[in-house]
Amino acid sequence: MKRKLFFALCIMTFGIFATACGSSNAKDTVYVYNWGEYLDPETLTMFEEETGIKVVYDEFETNEIMYPKIESGATAYDVVCPSDYMIAKMIDNNLLAEINWDNVPNAKANIGAQYFETSKEFDPENKYSVPYCFGTVGILYNKTMVSEPIDSWADLWDEQYKDNILMQDSVRDAFMVALKKNGYSMNSLNTSELEAAKNDLIEQKPLVQAYVIDQVRDKMIGNEAAIGVIYSGEAIYTQRENPDLEYVIPKEGTNVWIDSWVIPANCPNKENAEKFIDFMCRADIAMMNFEYITYSTPNDAARAMIEDEALRNSDIAFPDLSKYNALETFSYLGEEGDALYNDLWEEVKAN
Repeated sequence: MKRKLFFALCIMTFGIFATACGSSNAKDTVYVYNWGEYLDPETLTMFEEETGIKVVYDEFETNEIMYPKIESGATAYDVVCPSDYMIAKMIDNNLLAEINWDNVPNAKANIGAQYFETSKEFDPENKYSVPYCFGTVGILYNKTMVSEPIDSWADLWDEQYKDNILMQDSVRDAFMVALKKNGYSMNSLNTSELEAAKNDLIEQKPLVQAYVIDQVRDKMIGNEAAIGVIYSGEAIYTQRENPDLEYVIPKEGTNVWIDSWVIPANCPNKENAEKFIDFMCRADIAMMNFEYITYSTPNDAARAMIEDEALRNSDIAFPDLSKYNALETFSYLGEEGDALYNDLWEEVKAN
């Protein structure tokens, strides 16, 4: 992807190896742990220049990779950007510090009230998290490579697309697809429902070209697959690069997610963390990040700045969720629930 090399070079500038978080320079440093390619590197430069605070920046690929690193405390970060259900798990395990809202006025002024309301599903009192990006999970398909429009999760089991299907290499996302296909909640703990989902995923495996995360974007742009499970923000980018691609929220419903800024309980620099979060909530900065990563922003002030009316009112970027059925946000299922899903996922991968 064209942004990747530039981003990697920029990250080197910010000292990607965040192993010295407890150093004597803590007062002029902020340690950030974020998803890969999930903000405009120029915003980090601007933050450093405006505040004099050095950014030490690390990346993760999944919530499940991020969590044990925070839990262990081996590296103490100031700011992290987990997803909804993982935030609930971190709250449950006392891994987060409460945010001082007086120190993040841009969040209070610019983030839409509806996103804080949705956040109550995983942060009931809005004490620990500031919404950063939101979106849906759906199917991206190439209109030149399918026989008819795609509208169902069941289409990912269609044998005519053998070796042309991309699935997410993520336990919750993969099981969400199978559970929703069968009309079940993606937060199910019903063993018979989960067993059916597991068997469906095993049955699907011979049809799947690859289990991927970020790579689904590039493969779909390059016409290397016909259909794939993708996050809505990635869909916006892929359509810019390949006009033959179409994004759909399947009729059985899907995941509506929020990724949010949080502050770990063991952070060395809470004041700097709140300065960083507040900076990212500034309208012009949120707009820069939206333009760079194409993931939907909950920052209403930034959305108002989008000059392209079609993008500002995009059904992908800013969908009217009232039009869809069976939409859910991932819940934290507890330690036993996590273990159950992980065990079933291992069975899927092993078969």
